[in-house]
Amino acid sequence: MGLVSAQRLMSNGKLRQQIAWEAARLMYERVESEYYRAKLKAARRMTGGWVKPKDLPSNREIRDEIQVFARLYEGQHRLDNLRQMRIAALHMMHLLRAFRPRLIGSTLTGHIRQGSDIDLHVFSDSVEAVTAALELEGLTYEVQRKQIRKQGIERTYTHVHVADRFPFELTVYAENLAHYVSRSSVTGKPIERASIAELEALLAKEYPDLKLDDALAEAENQVDRFQIYQMLLLPLEQVKQSPKYHPEGDALYHSLQVFDLATDELPYDEEFLLAALLHDVGKAIDPHDHVAAGLEALEGFITPRTAWLIEHHMEAHALHDGTLGQRARRRLAESEFFEELVLLARCDRRGRTAGVAVTELEDALTYLRELDGNWG
Repeated sequence: MGLVSAQRLMSNGKLRQQIAWEAARLMYERVESEYYRAKLKAARRMTGGWVKPKDLPSNREIRDEIQVFARLYEGQHRLDNLRQMRIAALHMMHLLRAFRPRLIGSTLTGHIRQGSDIDLHVFSDSVEAVTAALELEGLTYEVQRKQIRKQGIERTYTHVHVADRFPFELTVYAENLAHYVSRSSVTGKPIERASIAELEALLAKEYPDLKLDDALAEAENQVDRFQIYQMLLLPLEQVKQSPKYHPEGDALYHSLQVFDLATDELPYDEEFLLAALLHDVGKAIDPHDHVAAGLEALEGFITPRTAWLIEHHMEAHALHDGTLGQRARRRLAESEFFEELVLLARCDRRGRTAGVAVTELEDALTYLRELDGNWG
């Protein structure tokens, strides 16, 4: 092989690696969700122009680079998360046993990263039968139908997105397709999938110390904190407030205004955003001492920082009004969260405008779920 050809091969190999790395970064950071689009965007960034298809990395190469990011940034947490996700998957499969569920994707193969969902295939001629089973368990879900063209054939896929401790994506196939095996877009080989029995065998092999019955019982009793938030927030719509201090109307509308303002200020600070959304939940429990009532209801479902912000948000108003004593002011100022408390009070005061458009409660909770999934 000539020197020029050898240099070109090395150059092409290096370029391929660079494109794979950049595409993996785009997907790990959730800028892109599809391999093909991530490849094209990465190639344009690396070369400023067009790249021959043969110089583009495979989906598998990109997936391997994504795992490098996951190991680098998530460490042991990724492995602990994988174990919990597999247990959660088995629990869901037991709930949907009638639909012959099969686990696929990163939870099965181990290629998860922060924010990964759990992918299941279920088989039923009635989507409503599947959603009825979810409703019976009190699970929140959304049905999505997506049209995809493959090899010149357009197909409609039905996905059921379940909001739980870990997000699930259920793809519903016709009953007669239970034994059909499609090919992976990553490896090109028949897609890996596991039945309930096969997943139980995998868990026994990978985690020999695991007491499966105890783990499933724990998963069944696991409370989804976002459902708790929704349960506490919904009654606020019936809490009518004093027009003098709250001309905007009910307490839920006010809370969503404060949440939107807080999102403009600190969009990635989940603890702060939760304090903004939940600061008045106690008003539907005990309007005479809504702060204490709210904190009692939220105990165990929020962090100490969020609890501190909620606990002292009324004092922050007094601080702004100049009615807070010097000793109390010094005590608040000593906290490392003091600046965020002042910011929360500012959002609270501004969130009292009648007629302003606000985020829907479900969308606000979805935003917070995604923050939790992507950043922990």
